[in-house]
Amino acid sequence: MFTGLISDIGRVSAVEQKGDRHLTIACNYPAEKLAIGASVACNGVCLTVTERGTTAGKTWFKVVASKETTDVTNLADWQVGSLVNLEQALKIGDELGGHLVMGHVDCVTTLTDIRQEGESLRLQFYLPPDFRPYIAPKGSIVLNGTSLTVNAVEAEEFGVNIIPHTADHTSFGIAKIGDRINLEIDALARYIGQLLANGFMPRQS
Repeated sequence: MFTGLISDIGRVSAVEQKGDRHLTIACNYPAEKLAIGASVACNGVCLTVTERGTTAGKTWFKVVASKETTDVTNLADWQVGSLVNLEQALKIGDELGGHLVMGHVDCVTTLTDIRQEGESLRLQFYLPPDFRPYIAPKGSIVLNGTSLTVNAVEAEEFGVNIIPHTADHTSFGIAKIGDRINLEIDALARYIGQLLANGFMPRQS
């Protein structure tokens, strides 16, 4: 489980396709803080550290992504040099500054517009029809692993604001129109929607 507060920007340093997709990501975490088997959110995708080490003073770790993961995320787009938002798993007692994030991407959306609003950036994203009921103004959403607040919801788009700190400490600082972005809806919205879809009605006391 994660918070959606990005703690590092990694860079893909190697990609191998051998059955599954094997990736090596360079990062600023101390190697000893990356245990084999630990979970790391990479652009919001919960992946398992399979190897880790240090080369020329730079930490790297390896992860493996199955076809299911590459089919429902933007991980298939990653190439050598791609920047990846990183967050290590939440520990009991850590400050929950964002919101509870599962690391389970629901779909991939597209960045449709970028414009300056004061010091911040207003980003517009395509709103996939299947997920419209789960995205609400002032609600929480995860985009490429980043916990953000939805500002507005329209018929086919929703918007968020990126303050300068977020732009500087995530890959959104170099985002471009047309980028494919991992989207995770709020877990509470997901479960409530599932209950209602299955006809659950709370008992009246």
